[in-house]
Amino acid sequence: MNSAPLRSNRSATDPARDLPPLRHWGGFLLSGLIALSCDAAVLQLGILVFGLHPLAARLIGISIAMVAGWLAHRRLTFSLTTPPTLGEFTRYSAIAWTTAALNYAAFAAVLYFWPAAHPLLALAVASIVATFFAYIGMRYGAFRGSH
Repeated sequence: MNSAPLRSNRSATDPARDLPPLRHWGGFLLSGLIALSCDAAVLQLGILVFGLHPLAARLIGISIAMVAGWLAHRRLTFSLTTPPTLGEFTRYSAIAWTTAALNYAAFAAVLYFWPAAHPLLALAVASIVATFFAYIGMRYGAFRGSH
């Protein structure tokens, strides 16, 4: 009888391979909502309380949402139980900032081409655009080998 400890069958390049789809996608949705809520709250706080321009407030919101998203995705989306590492955060940050640049460009484009749009509407549109790219980067880049 083999006395070796049971190990996950997840491959080093796909941390979600063995997760039940409902658990995985539910975790992705919840993690995204956590990050989006942080981003939206900081955006509104920056505009209403500190009088920042929406583009400046959004940069702060993105930064805070990135850390919240990293911690939520690693636990809720990919069910990682290992401690976070600097390498994982560095990979996640590179992917998140690339996605954030796409998100920010879409946000700015909505405000530029539709000046009457509410900043939260622009945030929602931009977030939808960036979601696909964020997921692929997290699944096959940021969290590979983290389990």
